[in-house]
Amino acid sequence: MKKLFINMLLYAVLIALCLEVVIRLLHLTKDYPVRYVDEFGVEKWVPNQRGFAVTGIRRQHFSEYHINNSGYNSYREFHPTPDQVEIALVGDSFIEGFHQQYTNSIGKKIEQRLKDVEVYEYGYAGYDFADQLHMINTYKETFDLVDYVVLGLKFENDLTRSSYTVVQDRMKLETPLYKTLRQSKLLVYLQNVGTFDAAKSLLSKITSVNNNNKAISKRSSETELQDQYIINFKRLVHTYGYDKQRFTLLLDAAQTPPIFLKYLEDNGFRYLDFSEPLQASKTPTNLIYDMHWNNHGRTLIAELVADFVAENIEK
Repeated sequence: MKKLFINMLLYAVLIALCLEVVIRLLHLTKDYPVRYVDEFGVEKWVPNQRGFAVTGIRRQHFSEYHINNSGYNSYREFHPTPDQVEIALVGDSFIEGFHQQYTNSIGKKIEQRLKDVEVYEYGYAGYDFADQLHMINTYKETFDLVDYVVLGLKFENDLTRSSYTVVQDRMKLETPLYKTLRQSKLLVYLQNVGTFDAAKSLLSKITSVNNNNKAISKRSSETELQDQYIINFKRLVHTYGYDKQRFTLLLDAAQTPPIFLKYLEDNGFRYLDFSEPLQASKTPTNLIYDMHWNNHGRTLIAELVADFVAENIEK
């Protein structure tokens, strides 16, 4: 019996090693860039990293990313000057673009439509409106040289807080334990395909101490939440400032409460609505396994921003 147990353990180790090699050779799982909080309190990626973003158990999506000197996924460095026309795209994973080859990003597509314009992509997965304004305010000297700043905004996700603090849940991913576990591509692969989801869900239910608070929160009316999110928007703008001449929000008006759109319009906040071009498209605009924009969707976003900038340049 003891020999049988030893043999089973040995075979399990050998199988795990073989799977580890296969996953690495076929590049079946993603590389994790390292994140950090810089000396100014801005969370972003450690500069000068390269790797591949992989989605799906059969590598349905495979693209290379490149973290530049500023800590963001981009094909170029950010060096605005008074004589050059620049556009800054600021937002979450939709702007970050790990789902697209970094050499074919939204910024690159915009530059292909506009002459003598540079596009800087300040995208980072999880950035909300507080993250964005804090980052812009921190690098104010740089952003003061940028002619057009486009901020991605999803009403139900990006206005849940009225002040900036580092999101510790994201930074936990950089603890020694998580870093060590990520060294095994097999573990990363199993996690990505949902092998551990049931166990994590059960553990979460057992260890949760906020179930009552969550239940109360769910009973909050939609109107109350909308009012609170608008208050958060006002507070963030008051705290960090907002240049209405250079800043423009990029949002889906079809998924944004009319009361917030009216507030923006009544108070001179410009916004670009990407719902119309995406809904009018006869070709899918999202990835089939993910809600992020696919190449066509990103092209439509680039066209929307480029047309907006071109109109303003002509004026």
